[in-house]
Amino acid sequence: MRSTPLHSRFGVEIHDVDLTRVTADDGYPEIRAAFESHSLLLFRNQQLDDEAHLALGALFGPIEDRSQGRNGPEPRMDNVTNRMADDRIAAPDDHVTLNLIANQLWHTDSTFLPVPALINILAACVLSSRGGETEFASTRAAWRDLPESLKAKARHAVVHHSAAHSRAKVSAELARLERYTKWGSQAWKAVWRNPINGEDSLYIASHAFAVDGLPEAEGRALIDELIAFATRPGTVYTHAWRPGDVLIWDERAVLHRGRPWPYEEERTLASICVSARDVDGLDGIRPGT
Repeated sequence: MRSTPLHSRFGVEIHDVDLTRVTADDGYPEIRAAFESHSLLLFRNQQLDDEAHLALGALFGPIEDRSQGRNGPEPRMDNVTNRMADDRIAAPDDHVTLNLIANQLWHTDSTFLPVPALINILAACVLSSRGGETEFASTRAAWRDLPESLKAKARHAVVHHSAAHSRAKVSAELARLERYTKWGSQAWKAVWRNPINGEDSLYIASHAFAVDGLPEAEGRALIDELIAFATRPGTVYTHAWRPGDVLIWDERAVLHRGRPWPYEEERTLASICVSARDVDGLDGIRPGT
């Protein structure tokens, strides 16, 4: 499987693969190996409809039902879009737009759910005339580079995550919506070890708001310091979307964020997350393990 680097520290573009033809025995083992090694995979010139998108995700594990915050019995797409159900483009002050702006904070998907995500598979559908990039930073590379003083603080830290916390950074009204408050908070260790290769990664997000054993302000300062270190200049890959692009990334080892675009224009990306399992190292980030 031919690939070229996206960034010197992580990420590859994989060439000459039709994702609609990948099966458990043909293509997936090589893609999974690249995923474990490189954390971020780009596939260009794809024709991935919803059925093929879901089938690809299911090779990695159970599809996440974001509306329920669990593994869904009936998997469905969850588009990242500013186009409303009635076909209007969301207004700048609409909850839909505000949520998309909140996605411009550095985050890891689903850390606030009872079962966090292993991967996101994101596909270009409708692109804006400018802007709308997605940026990525490797928390595996960050862990390797982290000063020992910070490693000592993070190594055994237990961090609490809440969707309402990240939304409150953009809008207090948004943060009060039931869709963000219904899960409460989840606690995870701040370091996720990959069981395949033994590599450690920081497991942090904009949803993180507290660290066990630290005063509130000190805990938040540590979270901010870790995110700032992981996303410092030179560590970020910026993806400028093209039609047919599909990105797959490791939620255990990558932070990401969206970038602004002209909000009067539609921007739609098709997205699914796959839930992590113990075989993916989930058991290792549960507090007390």
